[in-house]
Amino acid sequence: MTSMLQTSFMQESTRMAREHGPVFKREFFNLEFTFVTGAELVGELSDDRRFEKHVLPALEVARPAIGDGLLTAYNHEPNWRKAHDLLMPAFSQSAMRMYHPLMLDVCRQLIEAWDRAAGHESVHVTDSMAKLTLEVIGRTGFGYSFGSFERATTHPFVVALEDVLNHGQRLVTRPPMAGGFLGKRAAERNEENIAYLNGIVDEVMANRVGGDHGNDLLGLMLDSDVLDPVNVRNQVLTFLAAGHETTSAAMSFTLYYLAADPEIMDRARTEVDSVIGDAEPTFEQVAKLRYLRRAIDESLRLWPTAPGYSRVAKEDTVLGGKYEMPAGEPFFVLLPALHRDWVWGDEPERFDPDRFLPEQVRSRPGHAFKPFGTGIRACIGRQFALHQIALVMSRILQRYNATLPADYRLRASEGLTFSPIGLTLDLTPR
Repeated sequence: MTSMLQTSFMQESTRMAREHGPVFKREFFNLEFTFVTGAELVGELSDDRRFEKHVLPALEVARPAIGDGLLTAYNHEPNWRKAHDLLMPAFSQSAMRMYHPLMLDVCRQLIEAWDRAAGHESVHVTDSMAKLTLEVIGRTGFGYSFGSFERATTHPFVVALEDVLNHGQRLVTRPPMAGGFLGKRAAERNEENIAYLNGIVDEVMANRVGGDHGNDLLGLMLDSDVLDPVNVRNQVLTFLAAGHETTSAAMSFTLYYLAADPEIMDRARTEVDSVIGDAEPTFEQVAKLRYLRRAIDESLRLWPTAPGYSRVAKEDTVLGGKYEMPAGEPFFVLLPALHRDWVWGDEPERFDPDRFLPEQVRSRPGHAFKPFGTGIRACIGRQFALHQIALVMSRILQRYNATLPADYRLRASEGLTFSPIGLTLDLTPR
């Protein structure tokens, strides 16, 4: 899935941050951003007593499809807190242990597909990771398989979801569509896509009615009378939309950085061989892959999967003692710039997993690293994502030697997420 606009506005803004930060304004089409890029100011913005989440226009336009789901709900809407409190147990350590075998099963499907390519053709990394993460969230969260690795083409659900998100992005970054056939047809197609998405999720929900609801995300919601059926559907669509694309991008960037530096890849592989050996990893073993986890964090530092998040003041205030912040006016935390702030040293573009050694982490401000947002509205699935990424990376390191094409240079698309453009790997079995 590649919901994106062909722009590099956030990347351009990141390059400008060293000169213009820690607070500066830029316009993008009909939007204005007040960027915040300094670790100390971001730490202040993280205070939930003074500030709260702002639903960006790029998220607002997704509300016709996912309504008041966790990602797009306004702070005054009650369902986000109800859903958050209800679903927290689904992301506990015991729940992660339950999801682990399902994640392993999807990893087997990836390996079967990559084994067929190894040694004679390149694998398309981002496409493969998107298939994997869609299957993982579908099966662990809702007991539904999209059959991604059995299909020659993208599942119609993913196509429809991508079309809906792209339609929204076009609306928010351009003047309202002119009348006439093309604008009307785009709106009609969007409505058709939303109806199709709703129908698929309603079918999945209907299959659970009257039986054992299970103890996954959907089961928790159906067993409770806290959320109405429409909001349950919104939450399912939210996890499918946000949960698989972000994680697949994080995996893709991590694979790029491992393949780009053979010394780092060898160090990560040595750890995997030492902790796990040849067998499939257990839940406990994944947690012991500390160097690999540092490499994942370093990849998320350089390429957080989302460009940032927005905060508003609950009352008129002054940020950092000098930047007036009227109540309700959004300030956008530009994550790639925050993650390259001066607190990261003189070479912030260099990939170095040891930045995340415990003593290095303790030496930096606590809010210098925010790939999953902040506060109570931060990503609820972050531990799920991190376990999945480490598990998949460990299986790939066990199985293959992976190299980049000689002429590949990393470029990233951007929209709701960042993602590497055209990333392929050449594989040889170990």
